Amino acid sequence: MISSVGFKTDKGMLRGGNEDSIFVMPEQDLYIVADGVGGHNSGELASRMSVGFMAQYVVLNPVSAVQTKRDLKKYFKTCFDGANELVYSTSEQEEINRGMATTTVLCYLRSGWAYVVNVGDSRAYLVRDGVLRQATEDHTYINEMVKQGMITEEEAQDRSDKNMITRAIGGEKTVRPDFYQFEICSGDIIILCTDGLYGEVSDERITELSMGTRSMHRLAKNLVDEANKSGGKDNISVICIKVL
Repeated sequence: MISSVGFKTDKGMLRGGNEDSIFVMPEQDLYIVADGVGGHNSGELASRMSVGFMAQYVVLNPVSAVQTKRDLKKYFKTCFDGANELVYSTSEQEEINRGMATTTVLCYLRSGWAYVVNVGDSRAYLVRDGVLRQATEDHTYINEMVKQGMITEEEAQDRSDKNMITRAIGGEKTVRPDFYQFEICSGDIIILCTDGLYGEVSDERITELSMGTRSMHRLAKNLVDEANKSGGKDNISVICIKVL
């Protein structure tokens, strides 16, 4: 695929460190964003380990050699399984890392298609013709309540536990990622981000900035700046990919 990419990660206005990690592999058309959780520096370690393992996996097992969409799903399941095993086993080895885990969202582009894999509440968005849509589903306790009709989406926004995740890399011995695939066309913008962005910036504002910014590096910076201006209560990470 021919694409333009920009990215930025920032600790935000209130956090002392940054537990997010990103990895950009334009030569493979593959991009990863992760948001770590855990005390001390364990969240940072978990997110770094997850994206680092996946990047190494792709280098050692070239994704370009995978032929079919069904095999791509198996390929990325194996990749996420390996990252999960690494983070989980590391968390079990030392008390200081006990309970560490990380969200992860990965996007791979090939032949007019986007393949997205996610665990947790880091998101992928697609911006097309001035319309923003969320391409992934959050693995959160609150989202499950909304799906079951227990609360409305409006009520969910006011809940203090709205970011309590139900799935994570390293959270349990096994992991269950979700897989998505959708066609892409020239002019589409794909945004991968942690909750530090969408927790502060409205869908309308993300769309407005996306449509009004030509450079993807500038767009990533503008989105992070907007999140910080809105409070910056969490780490913020963004990868912006424009299909040319």
